[in-house]
Amino acid sequence: MAATQTQDQPSFNEPKSLDVEGQTPQEVVEVDELDYAKRAQWLRAAILGANDGLLSTASLMMGVGAVRKDSKTMILSGVAGLVGGACSMAIGELVSVYSQYDIEMSQMKRDGKIENMAADELDAEKEKLPNPWHAAGASALAFSVGALVPLLAAAFLKDYAVRVAVVLVAVTFALLVFGGVGAVLGKAPMVKSSLRVLAGGWLAMAVTYGITKLVGTTGL
Repeated sequence: MAATQTQDQPSFNEPKSLDVEGQTPQEVVEVDELDYAKRAQWLRAAILGANDGLLSTASLMMGVGAVRKDSKTMILSGVAGLVGGACSMAIGELVSVYSQYDIEMSQMKRDGKIENMAADELDAEKEKLPNPWHAAGASALAFSVGALVPLLAAAFLKDYAVRVAVVLVAVTFALLVFGGVGAVLGKAPMVKSSLRVLAGGWLAMAVTYGITKLVGTTGL
């Protein structure tokens, strides 16, 4: 008589716990965590870019507004800050990511991987590398979104005092939001991070305003 199967002995007929792609649940979790980490990095970079656009444009507008109180000059300075800053961010990111791309491709050549790959495999590997144009566009867009906050706040206000007050309120709110979102993505204390970003933003605007006012008054 054939020996009966014990409880400790695995059954060959028992189906394995695999998904449709042949991955175990543990592998799926690891892939999900990796994808989330990549998304978080992109979101964090976008928030930092928007915060940069917000703060640099607002500081420029406040500095120019310290010596020229008409709305046209203040708005033009903000537009110049948006365009110049967005172009600078895009070009800087393009050069940086292209350098990273070239380094990784050179490393693949040194390892002899490219010679052993088919054309479709090489294209698949290139797709995994960072895209310089995507990075440049994302940086320019993020900077522009942040820069639009003080511009839109000041766009239709003729009175100087009201214009400055509205810009300060809008920038303050945006700094708190960007600081809070950055804290969530970086798993940092939200209140402390938001207040730190807010204090830094106020300081940057105050220093820009004060130095520009001093230069404009003394005629240096």
